[in-house]
Amino acid sequence: MPHHQFVLTLSCPDLPGIVSAVSTFLFDNGQNILDAQQFDDTETGQFFMRVVFNAAQTRVTLPVLRELFIPVAERFMMRWQMRDRGNRRRVLLLVSKSDHCLVDLLYRWRTGELEMTPTAVISNHPRDTYEGLDFGEVPFHYLPVSKETRRQQETAISGVIAHTKTDLVVLARYMQVLSDEMSGRLAGRCINIHHSFLPGFKGAKPYHQAHERGVKLIGATAHYVTGTLDEGPIIDQDVERISHRDRPEDLVRKGRDIERRVLARAIRYHLEDRVILNGKKTVVFVD
Repeated sequence: MPHHQFVLTLSCPDLPGIVSAVSTFLFDNGQNILDAQQFDDTETGQFFMRVVFNAAQTRVTLPVLRELFIPVAERFMMRWQMRDRGNRRRVLLLVSKSDHCLVDLLYRWRTGELEMTPTAVISNHPRDTYEGLDFGEVPFHYLPVSKETRRQQETAISGVIAHTKTDLVVLARYMQVLSDEMSGRLAGRCINIHHSFLPGFKGAKPYHQAHERGVKLIGATAHYVTGTLDEGPIIDQDVERISHRDRPEDLVRKGRDIERRVLARAIRYHLEDRVILNGKKTVVFVD
């Protein structure tokens, strides 16, 4: 299967011979390297690598390759995964009233830009909130939440995640704070999007607050969710200039555009195994 591709990602202490060991292993097992990227973090002494490969001569199944790679991984104390790129990750979308990111992600999925399988859409607002939005065959779950029912609602969300065998959860402008317990269960597999301002504006109508302070740049940040609100490892960011002529509604409109493209990029990077956690940061091997 010369066209069938696999991807190996790894991180480990930086030691001599890692690249040689990986490339030799793939060669010895009949694999051909199609793309390889690496990064040596001199501050932490950690090494990161992403390799895309396929079968050159011999046909070795992925489970066998994984088993054979274990001695190499143990020698260099690697945290690693080896995955078939043909297996699409299963993605669950959480959304609140604002649906611009949800609409955009469903469009990018339908056009093939995001190679994923949506498992469900969960909202704390009823389905008629999204009148005119075609969910197709993607299941929709209305799970309202209040301060008193948060634990029960998160239990229901966890049930949907388990039942659908979801790999990645996306907070597509989901305006509820996940509990520390929920954030911990989803560590490294839950992506959030939020506005980015300097100074930071929290609470209601952040774009209106930014307008009142005369900000010159607005932006958005996509990051992995952690127990600390909006402080998880950053995957992608973008900004746009604002002038004194822009009204609050202009900031909202431009902000929606930035949020859409930043979230889509972050999800694509994750789906393509381009993101490797590096403590509180990430290494992102862009194409």
